[in-house]
Order: sequence, then C-alpha cells, then structure tokens
Amino acid sequence: MDTLHHPPARRPRLCFLSYRQIRAFAMPIVAEYAGRADIEVVDGSFDAALGLAQERIDKGLVDVFVSAGSNASLLRAGLNVPVATIKLGGFDLLQALIRAREVSPRVGIVTYGQTIPELDAVKALLNVDIRQYAYTTPEVARRCVAALRADGVAVVVGSSVVVELAQNAGLHGLLAYSLASVRQGFEDALELARVARLEAGRYEQLSSVVHHLRQAVLAVNTEARVIAANPAMQAILGLQPLVGRPLAELPPELALQPTLATGQGEHDTVLRLAGRDWLARRTPILEQGLVAGAALTLDDPRQIHEADNLLRIQRRRQQATTRYSFGSLLGQAPAFLAAVQTARRYARSGQGILITGESGVGKELFAQAIHDAGPQAKRPFVAVNCAAFPESLLESELFGHEEGAFTGARRGGRRGLFEAAHTGTLFLDEIGDMPLALQSRLLRVLQEREVTRLGGTAAIPVDVCVIAATHRDLAALVAEGRFRQDLYYRINTLPLALPALRERRQDILPLAEALLRRGLGRLGSTVEPRQVLAPLRGALESHPWPGNIRELENAMERLAVHLLQWSSAGAIDAARLRADFAALLDGVPVPAAGTPPGPLSGTRSARARQALARSSGRHGEAARALGVSRSTLWRWLREGGDAPA
Repeated sequence: MDTLHHPPARRPRLCFLSYRQIRAFAMPIVAEYAGRADIEVVDGSFDAALGLAQERIDKGLVDVFVSAGSNASLLRAGLNVPVATIKLGGFDLLQALIRAREVSPRVGIVTYGQTIPELDAVKALLNVDIRQYAYTTPEVARRCVAALRADGVAVVVGSSVVVELAQNAGLHGLLAYSLASVRQGFEDALELARVARLEAGRYEQLSSVVHHLRQAVLAVNTEARVIAANPAMQAILGLQPLVGRPLAELPPELALQPTLATGQGEHDTVLRLAGRDWLARRTPILEQGLVAGAALTLDDPRQIHEADNLLRIQRRRQQATTRYSFGSLLGQAPAFLAAVQTARRYARSGQGILITGESGVGKELFAQAIHDAGPQAKRPFVAVNCAAFPESLLESELFGHEEGAFTGARRGGRRGLFEAAHTGTLFLDEIGDMPLALQSRLLRVLQEREVTRLGGTAAIPVDVCVIAATHRDLAALVAEGRFRQDLYYRINTLPLALPALRERRQDILPLAEALLRRGLGRLGSTVEPRQVLAPLRGALESHPWPGNIRELENAMERLAVHLLQWSSAGAIDAARLRADFAALLDGVPVPAAGTPPGPLSGTRSARARQALARSSGRHGEAARALGVSRSTLWRWLREGGDAPA
C-alpha cells in the first residue's frame, strides 16, 4: 500500500559567533545540541563580527545567531536576523567571584554596558574587595583592564574580550558565564528559530499573494521592517531586495507609522513618488484583532484608466454595437457619394461632426459608419434622441445622477451617457430640439471634457467624440434665440449635409430592392424583389418621398406584407399591383412617369400645409408623408397658425 511521505523538516541553522575564550568554554554545550540543530562555530572579534555575520546572511546559511556580551549587542543592532544572547546572570557572577577569591582577595569585574551596583552588597559576605568597570568598545575594555592592573588587582572577571585582555596584561582572567547560561542561550536560539520559521512561512504566503498583483504592494511588521514587497514596488523604488529593510531607509512618502500606531487605514490618497502620481491605500494587518503590521498599495492611475476602459468595452460588447459601416450604405448618386467621401474624411479626424438633413435620410446610419471607420471603432457607440425625453429626464440620461439626487433616483447613483460613451462616440440626434438650459450644460461638457452628475460635486473626466444631428435649421434657431450660438459653433466644426432621397433618384430602386428583400425574408416569402419592383419603377422614382429612406422602408415593409397573397413573382397581377402600390403610398396619387410632382418645400409649417393638402386633410397620412409623428405635424401647423392651440 502506498503511503504519503512528507520531506523531513529542515533543522534549525545556528551560528555561534563568539570570542575564542567563550567558544572553548561552550564546546560541551555545542556538542550537546548538535543533534537538534546544525551549528556553525565562528570566532569573531568585536570589529569583524558584523561582517562575518552579514556574509552568512547573504548566503542564506543561518536562521539564528548565538552570541554574548558586546558581540551580541552589536549583532542585534546591525542585523535583520534573530540573535540569541548568552546572558550574564547574578548566580554566574557569584560563582565567578568565589573562584576569583581563591586567586586573590582583590577582584576586578569588567562588564559590558554598565556596572552592577548590587555587587557592592556582597563584598562583605564574600570577604572580597571588588573593583567594577564597564565598557562599550574593546578599546574602553583595554583601558579598564590597564586601570585594574595599575591598581594592583591580580584577577579579572568578565566576558571573553575582557578575559583575553587580562591575560595579555599578565593578569588572571576568569570567564563570568556558566554552562547553564550557555545552555539557556542555545535553548533561546532554538525557540527563536521556530518562531522565525513560522513567521517566514506567513511572510512567504503573504509574498506569494502580493507577487502577482498589478498594484505595487509593501508590507511591514510592527517593528516597521519590510516583510513583503512585490516586483511592482521593487521596480518603482529601484531597490532589491526590499524584504528586511527598515522602513526608515525608504522614501518618507511610504510612511506607515501612523497606521501601525493607530490601527486605522487611509484610503485613496494621492501620493507623489518616482516623479509620478499614485493612488495610495494604507491598511493595518490584524491578527486576532491586534495590529501585526501594515500594508501600502499603490495603484497606477493609468492602469485604472485602462481597466475602466476595458470594463466599459466589455460592458459595451454585451450591448448593441454599431451595425452599419460605409460598406453597408447603398447608393451611387453623385450627391450621396460626395457625402460618403466627406464622412470618410471626417471619420479619420476623430473630431465632432454636425450631420444635417431632412428626417429619414439616414443620419444615424452615417454616424455609426463614421464611428466604425474612426479611431474609436472598438470603443462604445451610444446614441440618444434629444427630442424623445422631457428636459429633466434628458439631463439625467446625459450626465447621470448621484444617489438621492432627486425623488426616484437609482440607489447608488447612475452614470450618464457621456460616461457610458467614454473613449468612444456619443450620437446626439435631433440636437436642435434640446432645451436651452441643457444646451448650456452640454457646452460646458464639450469645452471642459468633464461631466458632473446631478446631485454630485466631483467632475468626472470624459473623452468622447460627439456627433450631433438635426433636421432643423440651426442657424435660423440661433437667430431666433432658440439655440445657443456658442454651442452651434462648437458642434458645427465639421458639417456634413446629407441629400434627400428625391435628390438621389437613381438610388431609389436599389434601395427599395434591398429593403423589400429584407422584409420578404423576414416574412418567409420566396418572391423575387427585382421582379416585383420592375413594373413599379416609374412610381418609385416619381414619388417625392418626403419621409426619405424611412418612408421608403415603411413602404417596402407594407409591400412585403401585401405580397404574401401571391406565392411567386410569376403569379402577381402587374396591373393590380400598380394600383395597390399607389394605395401603399399613403393614398398619394402617383403621377405618370416623367411628370413628378414638385417636392415639399418652404418652412416647416408650409411643408405641413402642402402634405395636408395632398392627403385631402387626413392628418395621419400627412404626418407619414413628412416622416414625422402626428404631434409634430400639429406643432408645425401651430407654428404657422393653421392649427388650434
């Protein structure tokens, strides 16, 4: 049976770094612990100890150092690796004094750091004359030993360096430490190694989590030493390795001391580092509710922008995308081809465009084709009809709103169409019907390239190509004070006028065939459109088409339904079809070929009166002939005083 074998845990690696005297004294303890740890014994003086230790750290050879006296203090202050100290206990000194009294009643004691006042109390008890000194460097220790020798002291108790100096001065030197103290030092080292291994495991997990994050991440422990830093942070700072460095060695902008002290985070602040702005976030690292460290993350605003663009693009892909390109626009009439050529040229510019033309000429189709051929092709295309919304709702649609901006505002707020079209195209259809108050807001957005939501205060930058369209005479509206002149100049940078269908009569038959084919296919009819339309060519080309392509599309839809009574083109009664087709054109009499009626012309009210006269006073037929709604027809008539208020 197979069993699961785990590799044996690596033994702790200890480095016993000391002077020769304590090394020789401690060898029995080193042998005692050889079965529990890998122990390297290194002789190191005060001056060389730090370099020897750092060399082993750099090679990854040690988990914990074991040392005593001045060496231990030096290692603790200068290394990032744990140091177990062989401590000098009171009982150790008492035993050393008893041994020293056997040599001489006058004993010198030289300790590291400071003297021990409590020893004065045992002078009389031990019947010994004690002279105490303290040192911080080997040179100071040498002067202390010289002073004792000059004072007639024959035996000196102290650390390894003191014993060595005493012996070199011809005095009797006694090591102050006991084997019990050395043993405790090694026990402490094993415990430090165990804790260090646990912490290293935690830090390794933390490092593996942050390694692949796009943000730059730096984490420190409670001692403000770096415990984790990912490649992104290392690249910003240009320092490697970062782990183990004191936070004080890093740029002050990365300060985490307030977070360590208070346990409170700091979110979304702008930090200037390495010549660039970053979005910074400081958070405490908690363990069992207590602060165990702190972390700093830096977001690159450019990456946030790209992520935002990607999110918008992905969201846009789930919505309707542009369906039309220049290749899908049908027509060979010179006026149409000239408009296409101009639109293609405009598309490459990426600038705002004003498309003008009668209702139904295909202004949105051209807007989609321009977007598809321009630099924003893979970005969002968002369209809105400015005449389809009341003023208050249109404002919210365009600019968005914050939560609570008005009664019924969406929870959490809602982004507007400018934000939805960010980096893409916003098509403002029927801009001539936009209320004056909104025209002012629109002008500001176009000038400042930023939008403020209803009820909000923060300006949101937007990068949008605006294509506007209208069937109205904006210059006349400006003269009447019904359209802002400055907005007109802003959106009329690249004007594009589209011809009416009656101005491109040679395109009527091909367009009708394509539209009829689509309608028949949707209804499942196998009738061939070209055969159907051949006898209707004169009527098609002579009709004024006041509703332009929209009217032609509606006529072909009705014709497709009408053709369902025949199973094939060969079964169609041509004379009956011509008669019925006249009825399909809203009852407008179809004149003989070569005598087309004059087009509707003049002001809107004049065209409305002409359409009403041709339809024998039938408002529905007149509205369809104009390609507008019945309410718009009534509004046009009221403008000329021909309808009741």
